[in-house]
This record gives sequence, C-alpha cells and structure tokens, in this order.
Amino acid sequence: MSADPHPASSDPPPVRERESPLTGLLVADFSRVLAGPLATMYLADLGATVVKVERPGSGDDTRAWGPPWTPRASSYFEALNRGKLSVAWDLGDPDDLAKARDLASRADVFVENFMTGTLAKFGLDYPSLSRVNPGIVYASVSGFGSGAGATLPGYDFVAQAVGGLMSITGEAGGPPQKVGVALVDVLTGKDATIGILAALQARATTGIGAHVEVNLFSSVLGALVNQASAFLATGVAPRAMGNAHPSIAPYEPLRCSDTQLAVACGNDGQFARLTAALGIPELAGDPRFATNADRVAHRTALVALLEARLATDTAAHWEHTVRAAGVACGPVNDIPAAFAEAEELGLAPLFSVGDDHPQQVRNPITMSGNNFDRTSAPPDLGEHTTEIERWLSSDEPLPSIAHPTRSSA
Repeated sequence: MSADPHPASSDPPPVRERESPLTGLLVADFSRVLAGPLATMYLADLGATVVKVERPGSGDDTRAWGPPWTPRASSYFEALNRGKLSVAWDLGDPDDLAKARDLASRADVFVENFMTGTLAKFGLDYPSLSRVNPGIVYASVSGFGSGAGATLPGYDFVAQAVGGLMSITGEAGGPPQKVGVALVDVLTGKDATIGILAALQARATTGIGAHVEVNLFSSVLGALVNQASAFLATGVAPRAMGNAHPSIAPYEPLRCSDTQLAVACGNDGQFARLTAALGIPELAGDPRFATNADRVAHRTALVALLEARLATDTAAHWEHTVRAAGVACGPVNDIPAAFAEAEELGLAPLFSVGDDHPQQVRNPITMSGNNFDRTSAPPDLGEHTTEIERWLSSDEPLPSIAHPTRSSA
C-alpha cells in the first residue's frame, strides 16, 4: 500500500512571512478626523501606500485635539494615522490642486469626507475622477448621506444621539448616555473599509471602479442589530437597562465580596455549569430559571441569589472557578488592566513605531498567523510633500515611494 501523501498531523502549518495583501495599491486620503482616517490606516496596515493630503499650516483637525499630547502630535491623531505619507497642499492654490488631481488620477482608492458637493468645485468628485481614472474606487464618508441630509454636518456624538444609540445606553430610568469612545465613527470606518475592499474585488473582474458611500447615521442604525430587530418585531422602543441584556440572563456584572465579575450565560447548559461551579446547582432546576426566557422574566430574583453566593468570596476566586467550568466571565477592567490581560493571554496587543511616538494598538486582524504591524510612524504635517511631488513629476514606479517599514518592538 502506498503511503498517504497527506498524512494526518496535529502540528499546525508553518507561518510564512508573505507580502502584505494590498502592497502596490495607492490610496489618496483626503479625509480627516476619525472614520475616514481609520479606514485608510487599515488599508495602510494591509500594505497599501496611503498619501494623506492635508491643509498647510493646520493639517487634519485631530492634530489639534489635545491634551494629551505626544512629542510629535496629539495622541488622538497618532491613533489613526500610522503608516501614511503626509503632503501639505492647498486646494485653493492652482499648483497644489494640479498635484492633487494628478495624485487622484493615479490612485486605486480615493477617500474623502468633505461636505457633499465641495470636491466637485475642484474636479475631485467621483464623476470627474472616474472619467480620467475609470478604475478608481472612490469612497465618500458623510454624516447623514448625500441626499436630504447632505448639508448636515456629522460628528459621532450627534450620530449616537440621532441614531438611537444613546437611548439604550445608561442606567435604567437615567438620562441617555453616549458610549465612552467614538464608536459610530469606528463602525463607519470599518464599513468604509469593507466597501472599499469589495469594490476592489469587483474591479479585479470588471476593470471598473465604484463610488462607495457610507454615513454615520446608516452605520449606527446597522449596528443596532438585535435592538433594532426587537423594535421592528414588536413596535416597542427598547430602553436603557444599564449593564443588563434585554434577552439573556445572567448577562451582566455581578457583585462579589470585593468587586464585580462580568458573567455571560448564553444557553441553559452554561447556566447549569455556572450554578454547579458556584455550589448552588439547585437553581438550574428551579422553574423560575429553567430556561433563558424564564431567567429573563425573573432576572431580579436570579441576580439576588447569584450575588448572595458570589459575596462569599472575591471576584478573582470566582473568575477562576467559573472559567474552569467553561462559562464566560471576566473582571470589569479599566483600560490599563485590559491591555495587561491581553498581554497575559499572548495576544500582544501593542507594538512600537518609534521612540517619539506612543505604542500603537495592533491591528486586530491576523492572516495565516501574520500580524500587520510592520509599519511607519504617524507622519509630521507635510513630511513627505517633496518626495511625493518628485514622484509625480517622474516616471518612477510606485514602490519607490512606498513608506518604509519598521518591525514591531
């Protein structure tokens, strides 16, 4: 009998360093603040050459959004602009505008978040650019779309309010609350990245680009998921419930002897394992708690019984015990503790781009074991203007200006 050409093995395939998937792609980044720059930073992480076009003198708004400050910029700016090349061009200056148009005519991707109609004045709108560059993937990020909401300025906080997110955030009976990070901007930036990658894939087949449009309002509505579906199914508006879940119990922080422990039981089997681990298995057989629907209906009584038992020891003790039973739980960390725990779990959440810059949060994507952390530091305003202008006036290929890479520390 011949040997099996594909013998079974418990060893994973070796991790091979590979060229970044978007190497050779040129992105003209005319966006600022958060959603657009986040999308272009992700493209840079994945290997694209991103040229960030900024206003001379001031640059991206977030360069001034401090404190806190780093030795080179605001920490806000540094969070969103690694791996990019910065040019300082005034679109009101004919020479600079010509350079901007030249860059756009060569770009694979163009990202902008100007008020609808603004870039048409400069010949940098999608219809104008697609005539000279039919393959361009043009991504527009707005607050409220390009229709009736085109003239409305968009900021994350306003989108959280108008989009209903604040109405379901905060303590029950309390005032609406925004999320503690610009979450709608983040979601919109990720939506923009998805749309851009989909358009690039379509272009690979057709040779024709596309106009990708995303807006904060649509992104927050899309992110309401089960809360939106609950309203659409019942006609009843969801309400803020603090840290409780409208459809699952227990699924909230529970008080132990010293602090809280976040506990999540997604099904009846997990609840049975939880009660057994806590030494109160009889709760799993209590008719009030037999199914998830029963537990939701009797949440107040359930939480009181669980917390009575948890109060007999520390959150650290119960975390170990409950996790050992295969039930999801964890401490309610602050941000330093969150990064520390990620390090303990081997997730290596941070990497360095240079001594003058704070550490960066690693791109959450890995591909066949490879991380996308070989990148350059966030640029100084106009740092690469001369280099890019020299390239635009030459016949040099794009890789000659690709940003330098820096291995993670």
